[in-house]
Amino acid sequence: MKIDVTRDLFLFLSAFLASAVEMVEALTIVLAVGVTRGWRSTLIGAGAAALALALVIAALGPAIAALPFSALRLVVGGLLLVFGLQWLRKAILRASGYLALHDEAAIYASEREQAGDVRVDQRAGLDWYAFTVAFKGVFLEGLEVAFIVITFGTARAHGIALATAAAATAFVVVAVAGALARAPLSRVPENTLKFVVGLLLTTFGTFWGAEGAGVDWPGADGALAGILAFYVLAALAAVRVLRRQHSAAPTPTETAEAVA
Repeated sequence: MKIDVTRDLFLFLSAFLASAVEMVEALTIVLAVGVTRGWRSTLIGAGAAALALALVIAALGPAIAALPFSALRLVVGGLLLVFGLQWLRKAILRASGYLALHDEAAIYASEREQAGDVRVDQRAGLDWYAFTVAFKGVFLEGLEVAFIVITFGTARAHGIALATAAAATAFVVVAVAGALARAPLSRVPENTLKFVVGLLLTTFGTFWGAEGAGVDWPGADGALAGILAFYVLAALAAVRVLRRQHSAAPTPTETAEAVA
C-alpha cells in the first residue's frame, strides 16, 4: 500500500510539473497576443484549441487503452522516454552553457513585437492573427500535455483520473498566476523544472518500457527510486563534463584572432 501511494504521488508530481511547464509556455503566447491585439479573438483561439485537444484525448485515449497490457506498457514507456530524454537533453545543454536558458520574458517581448507589426485583419468579427497564434500556441503546447496525461493515465488502473487531476491542478495554478501577474512567469526556474521533469519521465519510461519487454524489476515499484538516482547522477555528470568542455572552448573572438 505504501509503495502504491508513493508511486501515485510520483506520478502526480511528474504529470503536474510536465503540464505546468507546457502551460507556462502557452500562457506566455496568449498573454503577449491578448495584451497587444485584444482579448476576444485571442481567447476564442485558445478556447478552440482546448476543444480540439479534448477531441484528440477522447480519440487517442481509448485506442491506447485497448492495447494488451504488456504492449501498453511498452508503448507508454517508449513515449515517455521520447519526451523525457528530449527534455533532459535540452536541460543538460542549457545547464552546461551550450544552449541559452529559456527566457519567458524575452519570448513575451518577441511575441508582442510580432503581434504589433501585423496589420489587423477583421473578418467575421475576428482578428485572425490573434486567433491563429493563440490557437497554435495552446494546441501545440497542450498536445504534449495530452500525450503525457494519456500515457501516464493508461499505465495504471486509476491513472487517467490521477494524471488529469495533476494537469487540471497545473492549469489552475498557472492560469491564476498569469491572471494576477498579467506578464510572463519569468521567475519560474523553467530549466530546473524541465531538468526534473525530464528525469521523472525518463525514469517512468525506462521502468514501464522494460516491464512491457518482460523485465522483472527487483523490488517491484521500489526500483523507481534506483532508476531515478541513476539518471540523476548520469545527468549531473554530463552537465559537469559539458560545462568544462564549454569553458575550455575558444570564443569566436579568440578563433578569429587565431585565424588572423
